[in-house]
Amino acid sequence: MAHILVVEDERPINDLITMNLKLVGHTYSKAYTGPEVTGILEQERTDLILLDVMLPGLDGFEVMQRIAHLRIPVILITAKNALSDRIRGFELGADDYIIKPFEILELLARINVVLRRNEHTASAFICDGVEVRFPERHVRVDQLPVDLTVREFELLEVLIRNRNIALSREKLLELAWGYDFAGDTRTVDVHIRQLRKKLGWEERIKTVFKLGYRLEVQV
Repeated sequence: MAHILVVEDERPINDLITMNLKLVGHTYSKAYTGPEVTGILEQERTDLILLDVMLPGLDGFEVMQRIAHLRIPVILITAKNALSDRIRGFELGADDYIIKPFEILELLARINVVLRRNEHTASAFICDGVEVRFPERHVRVDQLPVDLTVREFELLEVLIRNRNIALSREKLLELAWGYDFAGDTRTVDVHIRQLRKKLGWEERIKTVFKLGYRLEVQV
């Protein structure tokens, strides 16, 4: 997983973000002011920066100008919703932009997209004899290949990337199927049941599934 620098002067928000980063397997560092950022980046490998715009000392835009040469992916986090601010952020090299207040699941999903785009996220996941190779979209159970549909693989990847987080059917549909899905949310249960069967968990259902979603959903 990735090492992420969270630059947010509001400590409760900083704590909330880092707590959830830890839950899904990322490591992190914290900064509360703009001037702290360069010192941390000189000492630590950083795969992604979550950067508040309104910071004491230096604002997020000024920080971006100072670290542009490092080419580290940045997601701007701000309460400023003006189009001019979003354009300025992208012109300075921001990879994404999220407006406060935001849902933590949306932030985690955006983090995953940026990490995948920059190839800093894990390329494989292994758990209880199940091996998932994301770039090749290959799945093996006890060394034997498993044939998953495109939707099944996408759902499995979402579950893995967001493990240890309880995701609702609606959120799973949003992350795996996209915002424009217009079908029945119970389709998630059907795909979960198929995954459970194909991955060999049909006869030994776990009370708490390690990917953060309960596979004993009743259909």
